Amino acid sequence: MTSADSPAPAAAPLAPSSAREGAAPVRVVLVDDDPLVRAGLGLILGGSPALQVAGEAADGLAAIDLVGRLRPDVVLMDIRMPRLDGLEATRRLVAAASPARVIVLTTFDTDDMVLEALRVGAAGFLLKDTPPDRLVAAVHAAAAGEPTLSPSVTAQLIAAVSQGSDDGRRRTAGDRVAALTGREQEVALAVARGLSNAEIAEELYMSVPTVKTHVSRILTKLDAANRVQAAIVVHDAGLV
Repeated sequence: MTSADSPAPAAAPLAPSSAREGAAPVRVVLVDDDPLVRAGLGLILGGSPALQVAGEAADGLAAIDLVGRLRPDVVLMDIRMPRLDGLEATRRLVAAASPARVIVLTTFDTDDMVLEALRVGAAGFLLKDTPPDRLVAAVHAAAAGEPTLSPSVTAQLIAAVSQGSDDGRRRTAGDRVAALTGREQEVALAVARGLSNAEIAEELYMSVPTVKTHVSRILTKLDAANRVQAAIVVHDAGLV
């Protein structure tokens, strides 16, 4: 087990302009059994003034312990690791009383384990070769509760999940979606397409606070822990 509580000192791309000056940095824990991958992520994130690499872990068990002690905002989680894989580690972290937002890291965007990680509550996923600026933006988005998947990737992933939907899950999803109001269904469809709150507001001629209110109600009615799970329910119901 390998872990370190100090951030990597190397330079990284600046945080998005939307980051509030003077605000506390987003604290990130890196989880990967490959020290070179952790070093690369540290190079990207560690030097940003709006991000702080709070610690590193080399497997899922070490990650759970480290996250419990450091209570970071975001966890970047590899899938295949020794002792405890990233899928089970994600499941346990999401089930915790105050779970950090977990972004799954993977080499393949069609990996079944990644799809399952989204089902158990991961905030999204990133390919390990994601460009540095997009990686930084995704971490900020996850910390803010926004989607961490691009619209095209969202459609690809959730469509793959939905192809494996059984009849029982389709019926359950349909019943949940039916409980939404007409406006909530419009917002839910936009969420399923991977749109951010600002993009939904522009498309549906609503204010961003109103969109946030709708999204909150949608998550409750769909029994979804986050936007990705809500999107999966919408797809399972056959609306996309």
